[in-house]
Formats: sequence, structure tokens, C-alpha cells
Amino acid sequence: MPQQPPSLVVYTDGSCLGNPGPGGWAWAVPDGEHDSGGEARTTNQRMEITAVLRALGALEHPGPILVMSDSTYVVKCFQDRWWQGWLRRGWRNAAGKPVANRDLWEPLMALALAPEREVVFQWVKGHSGDRWNDFVDELALGAAMEARGS
Repeated sequence: MPQQPPSLVVYTDGSCLGNPGPGGWAWAVPDGEHDSGGEARTTNQRMEITAVLRALGALEHPGPILVMSDSTYVVKCFQDRWWQGWLRRGWRNAAGKPVANRDLWEPLMALALAPEREVVFQWVKGHSGDRWNDFVDELALGAAMEARGS
């Protein structure tokens, strides 16, 4: 029986200077590759989703991927399977309103739920001294400041 490759861990974060305002996203594999970018006018939630979307789009790993995020919005979508209700209700939330950020959720779900790839989400407390969470936080903030023109 072939041995399964080890999990790849990736940390993600989003940042926004004002909400809406200039924002940044970032992802990093501990002691490995990383990336970040920004947008001139966005929201914190959009940057959190974008960080994971960009990470999963960039990483080609044959084994499971563990996404570490301090965004309960992103983590709960997958851990608590909010997406199942959204699909069942025709992209409406529990209150019957259109799901915010659907344009980002749809491509993220396609990557995170693809049958050929296992993606697991885990929440990490932000600003708690976790080395890699702090690293992506700094990258995302820097990208937001650059998007602002600072």
C-alpha cells in the first residue's frame, strides 16, 4: 500500500485599512514559499477569502493541505459546512439574503472541495504569538499599505 504524502501546512490572512478600504492578502508555507497582494478598495472578509483562494490556486501538493487561518468566517464555512446550506438555498444565507462574496466563494469551494484534493481548515488565534500567523499578518498588512499608497 503506497504511503500518503504528508500534509502541507499553509497559513493565510487578510487585512483591510478601513472596511471597505485598501486591503491585502497573504499566504505562506512555513519555511517555504509565500505570496501576497492587495486591492485598492475591498473588505477584510474578501481579503481573508482571497488569501485562501490564492494559496490553494498556487500550491500543487499531492497530499492533504491544512489551511491555518484566523478568520472564523473562512474556517466555519468549511468546518461547519455553511456552503451546503448556501447551495441548498440557491446561494442564499440562513436569513434568505444573497450570500456575500459569492464571486470568491465559488472558486474557493471548487478548489477546497475538489474530490482529488483533501483540504482541511483549522482556526488559529490571531495576534497570539504564532510565528507563521504573525508572518502572514505582516505580509497582508504590508500589501494593504502598498495598495493604499503608503
